Amino acid sequence: MNEQKNIIRLTQAEIKRLEILEKRYKNAARARFEARTAYYHAITGGHYTSITIRDQKTRWGSCSSRGTLSFNYRLIFAPPKVLDYVVVHELCHLTHMNHSKDFWNMVASVMPDYKVCKNWLKEHGHELAIENYLQKRGISVTL
Repeated sequence: MNEQKNIIRLTQAEIKRLEILEKRYKNAARARFEARTAYYHAITGGHYTSITIRDQKTRWGSCSSRGTLSFNYRLIFAPPKVLDYVVVHELCHLTHMNHSKDFWNMVASVMPDYKVCKNWLKEHGHELAIENYLQKRGISVTL
């Protein structure tokens, strides 16, 4: 027997409302990522050129060889320590552009309990969506 998912069809007004809220959360995410990156950059060193905020489906962050740090805005809905872990992870890539033992040792030197955050993302990352965030706070997506 196939289970049907409850599909909520949103009106144009509801879609517009979600777009406006998403823009606000992206702006909040930018401010948070810039602040946390500045904080941890003083510890990790390296050189980055810019920070971008995106809505990615499969990545929480990335670091380009040119020094662009990209972060998934959905992390704004995660516990602050988890967002910090992703910042530290990407900043450590400025020194180690791989996932070598040296890279993970550097991450651990800044955030000894990083594995807790890494596991949290594996277990709960799929929950980081604006709709879930609103619902948990008793705010209906529909008008």
